[in-house]
Amino acid sequence: MNGTLVNSLAIVAGSLLGLLFKKGIPETYKQTIMQAVSLAVILIGIQTALKSDDILMVILSLSVGSVLGEFARIEYRLESLGQWLENRFSNQGGSISNGFVTASLVFCVGSMAIVGSLESGLTGNQQTLYAKSALDGITSIIFASTLGAGVILSSVAVLLYQGTITILAVFIKPYLIPEVVSQMSSVGGVLIAAIGINLLGPIKIKVGNMLPAVFIPLIYYVLQSIFQKAG
Repeated sequence: MNGTLVNSLAIVAGSLLGLLFKKGIPETYKQTIMQAVSLAVILIGIQTALKSDDILMVILSLSVGSVLGEFARIEYRLESLGQWLENRFSNQGGSISNGFVTASLVFCVGSMAIVGSLESGLTGNQQTLYAKSALDGITSIIFASTLGAGVILSSVAVLLYQGTITILAVFIKPYLIPEVVSQMSSVGGVLIAAIGINLLGPIKIKVGNMLPAVFIPLIYYVLQSIFQKAG
């Protein structure tokens, strides 16, 4: 869990720095920086999405995962939580809600979050999460300076999300073959690219409702293994 704790603290530190510099950055600069970051997020998503050659599994995962996420109304629940935080802690027109939802998705969806958490739980290797901590810390500076105080609260989402994967890693170890991990990473890459598109606007892709798609390759492989043993 050390890697996840460091990751969360890096986001908090980066967000505080971003908020510190926020008032000193002209609005036009903020807009240009945000556009540049959005393009970088799209590029990272595309690179990650190309990790698997099994396009059919990626399409299947996105389709099934989107149906599950839409049914669970994940995007709505995230936004509602962000809005509750906004009403509870701030009067700044939606800045907490937007910053919390956007940053949480960016920091949680990526392959480094999944692979790093699995490595942490299975082998105790924290290097991937330490590297992610550095990247998230820098990104949170930019996000907080443009999206507001909600970014700092995404550290809690990262702590819960990556912590859960780390704990569960021991139980799902037999099913985490390289092929499954690469498929999960590819699906996550597509979602990261979608987040980048959302940051550019004005299109609004419901990335939150697509989150279950990341775990469909694992679920598929688990079910396949069970049926093969039963047969």
